[in-house]
Amino acid sequence: MNKTDLIVIGAGPAGYVAAIRAAQLGQQVAIIEKEYLGGVCLNVGCIPSKSLLKNADLAYTLTKKAKSFGISFDNLELDYAAAVKRSRQVSKRLTKGVGFLLKKNGITHYDGTAKFTSPSSVKVTGPEEEIELEADNIIIATGARPFIIPGIEVDGKKVVTYKEAILQENLPKSAVIVGAGAIGVEFATIWNSYSVPVTIVEMMDRVAPNEDPQVSAELEKAINKLGVKTLTSSKVSNVEALPDTVNVTIEGPNGEEELVTDQVLLAASFIPNSDNLGIEKIGVSLDRRGFVEVDERMATNVPGVWAIGDVTGKLMLAHAGMAMGTVCAEAIAGKSPEKLNYQNMPKATYCHPQVASFGMNEEEAQDAGYDVASGKFNFQANGKALGMNDYAGWVKIIVDAKTEQILGAHMIGPEVTELLPELTLAQANGLTSQEIGHNIHAHPTLSEVLHEAAKAVTGEAIHS
Repeated sequence: MNKTDLIVIGAGPAGYVAAIRAAQLGQQVAIIEKEYLGGVCLNVGCIPSKSLLKNADLAYTLTKKAKSFGISFDNLELDYAAAVKRSRQVSKRLTKGVGFLLKKNGITHYDGTAKFTSPSSVKVTGPEEEIELEADNIIIATGARPFIIPGIEVDGKKVVTYKEAILQENLPKSAVIVGAGAIGVEFATIWNSYSVPVTIVEMMDRVAPNEDPQVSAELEKAINKLGVKTLTSSKVSNVEALPDTVNVTIEGPNGEEELVTDQVLLAASFIPNSDNLGIEKIGVSLDRRGFVEVDERMATNVPGVWAIGDVTGKLMLAHAGMAMGTVCAEAIAGKSPEKLNYQNMPKATYCHPQVASFGMNEEEAQDAGYDVASGKFNFQANGKALGMNDYAGWVKIIVDAKTEQILGAHMIGPEVTELLPELTLAQANGLTSQEIGHNIHAHPTLSEVLHEAAKAVTGEAIHS
C-alpha cells in the first residue's frame, strides 16, 4: 500500500487544479487519470472547439463577407482537415503544459482507472499493473459524459457525440444536432460556416434554453439568418442509421416529421461519471440523477471523501470546476475558502454571435423579491463593432432599482465572452451600475457597450 496525503481521481480542469493547489499548500498529492491529462476540456472539448471556431470565423468571412471588405479571389479552398489538425496541435500543447505543471509541483501521476476499496484507499488498474493507494483525503473529479437517448446507438460515424465530432477530419454533408445548448450551437456555427446544412432539434421552447429569453430569441434569429434551421419544442423519437444516410424522426408542435441527413450529433445533456468507482460501497450519497452530493466545502457525506467539477452537477463548466478544485484543496488544508455562488459564475458560449451571461434575469430577480431595473445597449451603435462589420446583438444589465447593485448581465454579440469579467468583478465587489457608467472606457472599443448599458439603467445612455 502506497501512502500519500491526497489522492485526486481525474485530471480534468477540476482535478488538476485541486492537485496543484493542494501541493502548493504542502500536501503530498497523487493524481489518477484513465485517459488524458486536461480531461475533456483540453482534449476534446472547450479548447479544440475554440480553435475550430476560429477557423470557422475565417471561413465565414471569406465565403460570406469578403466582398464587404473589398476582398476577391478565385478558387478558394477550405481545408477542414487542416483546421482539425491545428486544433489537435493546440490541444496537445496545453495538455503537455498540464503534465509539466504536475511534475513541477511534485505531484505523482498514475495512468489508469481508480476504484475505492475503502473511504481512504483506492485500487489503480493501469496498463501494466495494479497498485493500491491510501490517503487521508480523496477527491472525486471524474467529470461527466454525454447522455445517450435510449434506443439510439452511437456508432461514431453516422451518429456521434462531441468527441467524435471534434476529432473527425471530414465535414458531414448535412447534419442534425440534437440539443441547442452550448455544444449544439457551437457545432452549428462551425459546420454552417463551412456551408454544411444544419438543423438543430431542441426539446425546450427556445435555443440556448439556459440563457435569458431575449438572448435566446436574438440568437435564434441570428443563426436562422445564417441558414441554420431550428426546431424547438421538438424531440427526437428515433434515429435510424443507414449505409448512406440517417433517418431522424422528430415529434414537434406540428406532429411527426422525418429528416434525412448525413450525420447526427447528440448534444442534449450529460450524466455523471459516478459509476464504476465503488463509491456506493463506501456510502457516498448521490442525487437521483447520479451526481455526487457535496457541501459548500466540496465534502461528501463520507469523511475524507470529496467531489468537484461536473461529477457534482453544480455547474458543468471548466472554470466552475477549477474554482471548486481550489475551494476543496483549501478546505482540506484547513483554510476557510470563500463560498462559491454558482448563479453568479460566468457562462460563455462561442457561437456566432457569442453569448455570455451571469446572475439573474428580470424574471428571476422579480421572483427573488427585487425591484428590478435594467439597461440595454445595442452593438449596432458601437463604432468598433461597426468597424468589425459584426454588430448584431446587445448588452443588458439587470440591477436592484433601489441600490443599483448589479444582479446579472446578459449579452449577445461580438466578443461578449471577453467583456463579461468587468461585470462579474464589479458585482463580486459591490460596485453599482452607476460606478460602471462613471468609469471611462477607451474609444473605440466594444467595452463601451458596457458603459452605455450601465448608463441606460437610469436613462443616461448618450448614444441611444
